[in-house]
Amino acid sequence: QVQLVESGGGLVQPGGSLRLSCAASGSIFSINFMAWYRQVPGKQRELVATITSDGSTNYADSVKGRFTISRDNAKSVVYLQMNSLKPEDTAVYYCYVRYTSRPYTQLRDSWGQGTQVTVSS
Repeated sequence: QVQLVESGGGLVQPGGSLRLSCAASGSIFSINFMAWYRQVPGKQRELVATITSDGSTNYADSVKGRFTISRDNAKSVVYLQMNSLKPEDTAVYYCYVRYTSRPYTQLRDSWGQGTQVTVSS
């Protein structure tokens, strides 16, 4: 079992910045893939950014040029630096990890509990 603990959410004014962190702990052999999603009430959860084990990244069009995803493999932590925030970025942000617990075993998924980001003046 893997636990994900998120931090860094909060209230920020438009144009401001926040940095989200997500630390993974538990039975981890390797982390294949890490990502951030977000969700607003009444809408489906949407993918914000992804990062693979070799550091390749991908972003939703709505956040390109403003958000940066990174990871610290030694600490099993993924970050989301969010700059130039807009009111439409307001959502609950969820961390996601795909991992294996032992060599040559199936990939497993784990989700964080979510952290609220509110962009408002």
